[in-house]
Amino acid sequence: MTAMAGQRIPDVAGFAPRVAAGSPKEEGKALRARLPRSAHAAFTAPAGRPDAVRAVEESNAGRVAELTPIRVGRMAANPFAFLRGAAGLMAHDLSGGPVTGVGAQICGDAHAANFGLYGDARGRLVIDLNDFDETVFGPWEWDVKRLAASLVLAGRVAGADEDTCRAAAQDAVGAYRHTMRLLSKLPALDAWNAIADEELVSHADARDLLGTLERVSEKARNNTSARFATKSTVIGPDGGRRFVDALPVLRRVGDGEAAAVAASLGPYLQTLQGDRLPLLARYTIQDVAFRVVGTGSVGTRSYVVLLLDHRGEPLVLQVKEARPSVLLPHLPGLGFVSAPEEHEGRRVVAGQKRMQVVSDIMLGWTTVEGRPFQVRQFRNRKGSVDPAALAVDQIDDYGRMTGALLARAHAHSVDPRLLAGYCGKNEELDEAMAAFAVAYADRTEADHADLVAAVRAGRIAAETGV
Repeated sequence: MTAMAGQRIPDVAGFAPRVAAGSPKEEGKALRARLPRSAHAAFTAPAGRPDAVRAVEESNAGRVAELTPIRVGRMAANPFAFLRGAAGLMAHDLSGGPVTGVGAQICGDAHAANFGLYGDARGRLVIDLNDFDETVFGPWEWDVKRLAASLVLAGRVAGADEDTCRAAAQDAVGAYRHTMRLLSKLPALDAWNAIADEELVSHADARDLLGTLERVSEKARNNTSARFATKSTVIGPDGGRRFVDALPVLRRVGDGEAAAVAASLGPYLQTLQGDRLPLLARYTIQDVAFRVVGTGSVGTRSYVVLLLDHRGEPLVLQVKEARPSVLLPHLPGLGFVSAPEEHEGRRVVAGQKRMQVVSDIMLGWTTVEGRPFQVRQFRNRKGSVDPAALAVDQIDDYGRMTGALLARAHAHSVDPRLLAGYCGKNEELDEAMAAFAVAYADRTEADHADLVAAVRAGRIAAETGV
């Protein structure tokens, strides 16, 4: 018998070529010659940087005016809270710094409080990034530096000494680097689905966090639509359930506004996978209320919609305004140019699905009175760790865990071999980004002090304790 010749199959667009032009890992290593890893230590605010108060005022534009004092009050609480609300200001600052030119789908707001627990389709808890309002395709370094700086600030608020704060930042970057190297060595499908929850703590060497995560998990399991509805609704005269005011966080809306939100759920259904539709067809829309959301999003329009099934069991959807990412103005100068988004809600949903291993099965988008919104389950067994309230000896562990999660999220949109090649085996990148984190934390503390002074002087209104 003669040997059969191999099939001559041409390359197909969308798949890797049969004969690779070069090694992604070697490409990553070659980037070090153009941009040494030590260069990431530098932080110099670019020219034209707005002062902190003006930056906050500008970021309040387009928000519900009566809610902006709540946002300012939350940002004024401490420097870590200021950073949480200042993603746009940090993007401005990072735009003048070094970048490798390698892009990924980034969170855009990867501070340490934007990781948390939530339920998957079967009610099991997963932990991942959980806020994607600012997500874009951009420099992977921006997410890592924001995480590192936030850990320094959270540690300082928690009362940790400087060595501990710096170590948390350095070890978060180290965990990012180690995880990217691990993913680069796995088969592609294994890397895509990597870091199962039960393995995460041991992978990140975060065993001191076990007790805290268990407590948060127990609380998250009870954080459901049913529990929220029990606390936030009453039975009305017609026998149906309706929301009750809990000002200023939750308030009823007029019939016209409620009708517009309810009507928007029709087009929302078209953004879901078809297998979700029979499930939602078993619910009726009962009521709509306005609900104030977290620090950076306060003042954006956000609604909760009460749905009831045939047994009267509730499902609550959140319909949250999606504004353009605050990172977008700062990306073209770095070579990251994206086509205009057809719908900001679609951008948020697409970015979330690109970065998470498991996403909310109800995730979609819609338009309410001309404004783009994202739609998702509300209180879907969500739980979070407040990094500024951690015990001092847990901050470092939390940094390693979040660094590992961030690497896994980035590896969905950039070849981990490329970043592993750049990040390398030694701690040069870890040390550089930790130095940046400390310098940027100092800058943020000064910005926070300026905001507090402006509030006290009456230059900008703030409402505290909300």
